[in-house]
Amino acid sequence: MNEDRTQRIGKAFGAAAEHYEEHAGVQRVVAETLARLLRLQPVRPAPDGRLRILEIGCGTGLLTRQLRSLFQDAEIVASDISPEMIRQAERGGDTGAHFLVMDGEAPVFEGAHFDLIASSLAFQWFADLPRALDRLTALLRPGGSLMFATMARRSFHEWRTAHEILGLQAGTPLYPDADDLRAMLSQHADAFLFEEDYIHDFGGARGLLEHLKGIGATVPVAGREPLSAGQMRKVMRTYDEDGGTCTYHVAFARVTRIAEGV
Repeated sequence: MNEDRTQRIGKAFGAAAEHYEEHAGVQRVVAETLARLLRLQPVRPAPDGRLRILEIGCGTGLLTRQLRSLFQDAEIVASDISPEMIRQAERGGDTGAHFLVMDGEAPVFEGAHFDLIASSLAFQWFADLPRALDRLTALLRPGGSLMFATMARRSFHEWRTAHEILGLQAGTPLYPDADDLRAMLSQHADAFLFEEDYIHDFGGARGLLEHLKGIGATVPVAGREPLSAGQMRKVMRTYDEDGGTCTYHVAFARVTRIAEGV
């Protein structure tokens, strides 16, 4: 990830860390859904009997707490790009995890070390997702799995449409569609993906903007010029007139590293 953009993203999330969970209703639901999938996924510990888990983008610990509940004896390393998020996660419950400030696109680990890598709504911030998938799956022991949830194409499409009607560019990214994500996963021998739409009413444009600020998702797509106050008022009015709801289009995926001899 571009270093300057990485720093901006980390600072934005850090600024939101203290009150993040007050605004993270959708993020909580997605983490709970991913945890239900993990419950169904067989996870084999290493030959020494220890189950080692790495979480990417732990935030305040929404998924971390679920991981501890599911895998009570596991060694869990929970990482995030934001030191403030890490501190909030450490205060958020006795997970017994080792918390680490780390960019998920540039993991500090080498070699096949983990039995499970999990991530909920972090990968959409990566600059090069296919490369990140390769680097993370290389950290899996044979038979280990990477399971993640990430944003897909229809996310915030209502907000983008309100901009497009006015000939403007939204700050929200155009996320990959499900077929693009499946193509990335097809490079791995054992993988699957499915999609869910979460349609939420934040109370119109003002509520949506408060939600995004509250969770720290405020760094716009690269190269996008800020709107004037007048332009933003027009976008907000157009958005509200069109219904004022917001879609989170989430892709849930698994990649399993083929065990030797299989």
